[in-house]
Amino acid sequence: MAFDLFGFTFGKKEKPQDKVESFVPKNFDDGATVVEAGGFQGFYIDLDGTLKADSDLVRKYREMSLHAELDQAIDDIVNEAITEDAKGYIVELELNKVNVPEEIKQIMYEEFEKILQLLNFNNKAQELFRKWYIDGRVYFHHILHEDPTEGIKEIRPIDPLLIKKIREVKRGAKIGNIPIIQDVDEYYVFSNYEKLNPHDSKGLKISPDSINYVNSGLYDYSSKRIIGFLHKAIKPLNQLRMVEDATVIYRWSRAPERRVFYIDVGSLPKNKAEQYMRDQMNRFRNKLVYDANTGELRDDRKHMSMLEDYWLPRREGGRGTEISTLPGGQNLGEMADVLYFQKKLLKALNIPESRIEANTGFNMGRASEISRDELKFAKFINRLRSKFSELLLNFLRVQLLSRQVMSDDDWKQIFQKIQFKYATDSYFAESKQAEILRDRIAILRDAADYSGKFYSDKWLRKNLLRQTDLEIQQIDVEIQEEQQQQLEKQQQAAQEAAQAAAMSGGGADQQAAAPEGQAGGEAINIQAPQVDPTGGKTFDASSLL
Repeated sequence: MAFDLFGFTFGKKEKPQDKVESFVPKNFDDGATVVEAGGFQGFYIDLDGTLKADSDLVRKYREMSLHAELDQAIDDIVNEAITEDAKGYIVELELNKVNVPEEIKQIMYEEFEKILQLLNFNNKAQELFRKWYIDGRVYFHHILHEDPTEGIKEIRPIDPLLIKKIREVKRGAKIGNIPIIQDVDEYYVFSNYEKLNPHDSKGLKISPDSINYVNSGLYDYSSKRIIGFLHKAIKPLNQLRMVEDATVIYRWSRAPERRVFYIDVGSLPKNKAEQYMRDQMNRFRNKLVYDANTGELRDDRKHMSMLEDYWLPRREGGRGTEISTLPGGQNLGEMADVLYFQKKLLKALNIPESRIEANTGFNMGRASEISRDELKFAKFINRLRSKFSELLLNFLRVQLLSRQVMSDDDWKQIFQKIQFKYATDSYFAESKQAEILRDRIAILRDAADYSGKFYSDKWLRKNLLRQTDLEIQQIDVEIQEEQQQQLEKQQQAAQEAAQAAAMSGGGADQQAAAPEGQAGGEAINIQAPQVDPTGGKTFDASSLL
């Protein structure tokens, strides 16, 4: 079903798509709310039920991100995922595997640059990635020009608290007891909580073609909704907070030393004994505090608290009045529990433990010295980038289809081959590549003696240098071109030397210097070695060294 409200439907309307009958809805793991419709039955959107649960999760994630340890971990993830190279680029479009004409590739590059400008990606890339990582989802409304062939005019972000994806399932006849799905209708419902009643089931229905929705990809099958990357950190964060609060309270209550007054009340009655105790307490508990603002002395005598002295009556027959002290708490500097839950919190976020240890030095060693945790963290960052790239891919699809660069069928054939290359830390990337190349050349140097005996040159290039067939072909062509250029330079230098000798010595000297059997008037002939342009010469692995 096509919507004409706030969007455009791409594709061939005159040729409806073939409907596939099934008993399960398509794309059930994208967090959309599934509602039933069909026949004479109606439906409504419960904006106070499922949507409220999703919004509560988003609010919980945002509140968690304000915690100090969690904010530091999120900054590490965002800084690793989004960075700039030496040229100032954050992400580039890779079309090496896309089988389209070069003219189409050039248009795709230009349209991708327009999308980055509309998103202000160079300035807000970290902010966009951080919001997507914390909320676990992101929504954008792309507005097209009055003439759709001009592409996207403006891109506006939407608060995930105000929008929800709905999937309306229409079921038909049953096979046995299982109804078969006839059609699935997807759309978005927008509701402004600041103006509308949250208990009102009404909302603005929006076409899916005008919304760019990208989630975290983490699906909770028990609650059937999308969860964020911070969901695993909810319990460790609560535990860390409780341990920190308990540690602070214990230190405040057990740190000071307190006095214990045992007052001998003799045989006084109960009322007089209590009055005598109060008199003694007031006598020794005068709290005169100097007020720096007014310059006066203020009496702050209050009721006895746990942090102050103890006053205990003692009857006759026992010992007399006595004053003793209670020692403060021991081992107040122990932080093992707090550090344990800090490490547990970072594990929930896939952050290496070495990043929170203050005494851990920064290692700039070889790639073989990289810890396993850092390697796992790098792979985790690559997965985050791959999922976040769906945002750019969706915008590129809308731009190309609206500009009529290609059809929807053409896009479905190539979109899986489109890649995005994110910038990495240039120094570490170059160091790693240089180290890998150095090791490969060292192994190739040791194996060069066995070339042509036990290993072929092609096998060495494929397995040691990790060159593909296309790279081998391109490198061979480049080597031949360089050899041909070198020979041409040698021939040109020889001719220039011969001309210079002819001009300086004259014809008589050339005849005198000519060897026997050679006429003095003959020109100097320099034979250049022949080069096989077909590349039939056997490749020598030692030439790379």
